[in-house]
Amino acid sequence: MTDTSGPAGGTPTCPPPVARPRRPRTRLPAGACDSHCHIFGPTHTFPFAPGRTFTPPEAPRERLRELHRLLGLERAVIVQSACHGTDHSALLDALEAGGGRCRGVAIIDSTTPPEEVRRLHEAGVRGARLHFTPHLGSAPSEEEIRSVVGLVRPYDWHIALHVQGDGIADHEELVRSIPLPVVVDHMARVDLRDGPESRAVSALRGLLQTGRVWVKISGADRLATAPPRMDDSAELARLLVTDAPERVVWGTDFPHPNTHGFMPDDGDLTDLLSEIASGSADLKRILVDNPTRCFDFDETGPAS
Repeated sequence: MTDTSGPAGGTPTCPPPVARPRRPRTRLPAGACDSHCHIFGPTHTFPFAPGRTFTPPEAPRERLRELHRLLGLERAVIVQSACHGTDHSALLDALEAGGGRCRGVAIIDSTTPPEEVRRLHEAGVRGARLHFTPHLGSAPSEEEIRSVVGLVRPYDWHIALHVQGDGIADHEELVRSIPLPVVVDHMARVDLRDGPESRAVSALRGLLQTGRVWVKISGADRLATAPPRMDDSAELARLLVTDAPERVVWGTDFPHPNTHGFMPDDGDLTDLLSEIASGSADLKRILVDNPTRCFDFDETGPAS
């Protein structure tokens, strides 16, 4: 069993990602986007939140940019991590350094001032993430969710939904009630041991048919039942691409926080795309066209 004992403060410590991912064989299209990744620290400049539930190794924006160069990714959607809480200093720094290449997903709550939401929007944030995963703390109440939706609705942000197990089925009516686009992280982290026709998979596929719900076919390593093989999660990703080809995006999930046991190589995850996409047109749609629409990128391309 992986040791998850944490540092002073008792928070679980995550293992570091693969030190040097291999260069993938798959050549990505120009303008390809990593639609789900994180940055952590550096803590001497951007300290972690005191009440965090886990402590990751540092993964500053420079390291993320190095990974993207290796993989052939030109754009990124950086998702605020719960370990930084509602302090978006590291995210804002990365968005500024990105020069138009990056968008952000924030963590806000009912206490967030409207002026802060406006500041985040002007910096490039286009979504707010809601966690329904016990390892990241208590789930938001219905009142809290209404407050968040009210704060971001004037800017047409999406709501990023982080669920696991049967969570997508449990919260299906909530998703249908949100008057904004909803982006489901990591294929809803369904339990593939329950099979491709499980309650959770059926709920996810049904939500995709609403035309307002998107899904990130990231986290294949998290869903795989027999890692390092990821055949079953790739099969689910193919199914979702077939169901909603215009509302599917992909991301590395670098640096894979809260992963214990199997730590994926980002080169392998990138090459898995060749098993998910049926050809270059599919690959361009998943990596370029869909992220441009979903995250409000400039269609003329990233800044040089």
